[in-house]
Amino acid sequence: LSKGMQQKVQFIATVVHDPELIILDEPFSGFDPVNAQVITNEILELNRKGATIIFSTHRMESVEQLCDSIALIHKSRKILEGKVKDIKNQYRNNTFRIGFSGTVPVAESPLYSILEEKRDGEYVHLTLQVNEQYTPNDILKFFIQHVQVTEFTELVPSMNDIFIQTVKH
Repeated sequence: LSKGMQQKVQFIATVVHDPELIILDEPFSGFDPVNAQVITNEILELNRKGATIIFSTHRMESVEQLCDSIALIHKSRKILEGKVKDIKNQYRNNTFRIGFSGTVPVAESPLYSILEEKRDGEYVHLTLQVNEQYTPNDILKFFIQHVQVTEFTELVPSMNDIFIQTVKH
């Protein structure tokens, strides 16, 4: 059997009896994207059935997709712990992406600071940070008066970004 096939067999043997607690170590390593999705779906289904699943991984996208709560460990020290949504909210930094067509009448604004600007034909995509005393609605009101807004999205840091930022401190 190939390594991937052996891992699938081990996983199936582990979960076939619907255990209440499952501990997995790097459950996606060695799997191609299709089989990784099969394993992901099975883990989510087991969790829906009431199983508690503990797994270690270096793939932060798996953490975002699968975990309710995490403990982030770096060099044998717990550096972050809590519910994924609470941690992500804690690291929000008032950064948004706005896409539009047209021209904004002023290059600088007290409402925001431009972090990045990309142009694609007639469309402009800005990554901006809303200044503290203003809200996202203030930004939208300003832009809607001058341009045709096609996109407005808050850029919440990913768990990968949060991990890197936390480890660097």
